[in-house]
Amino acid sequence: MLTLGIPSNPTMALMIGAMMIQGIAPGPQVMTDRPELFWGLIASMWLGNLMLLVLNLPLVGLWVRLLKVPYRLLFPSIFVFCCIGVYTVDTKIFDVYELAALTAVGYFLIKLDCEPAPLILGFVLGPLMEENLRRAMMIAQGDASVFFSRPISAGFLIAAVLLMAAIAAPTLRAKREEVLQE
Repeated sequence: MLTLGIPSNPTMALMIGAMMIQGIAPGPQVMTDRPELFWGLIASMWLGNLMLLVLNLPLVGLWVRLLKVPYRLLFPSIFVFCCIGVYTVDTKIFDVYELAALTAVGYFLIKLDCEPAPLILGFVLGPLMEENLRRAMMIAQGDASVFFSRPISAGFLIAAVLLMAAIAAPTLRAKREEVLQE
């Protein structure tokens, strides 16, 4: 993730987003430009794993019992603790309302079976893609046919269309069979 700037999962996408907010551009230059950040991150991961090992082995019984708490009790407790934490950062009630609104959005996204990973990846990689699209359009002087006339970009576009068709095909086939059965 640090060397290529490409997140492998939603957690890494959040880390890239946090780094970009702090003005750190992930990529090959991170190791040479900011070695203290790179090696500090590696050391923190080692320490974090060691602490997890030390804490989880003796407390595994407690974690199992915590899993037995019903969700109807667990969710409000987590929400209250989050509200307390958000309020204590800046002591603004607006932050609590913002948390409540984002919780409602998250709840509806879960009910609609929306996966969070593409949303996070889109949030992190979207501005980078926009910037590079703008740069390419400026180089091509506004001519979008440059994406189809170059073999590499045309190949990537064709691969993207084929992947989207392969992902959509089973859903379309199932709906078609459902309509034919009726």
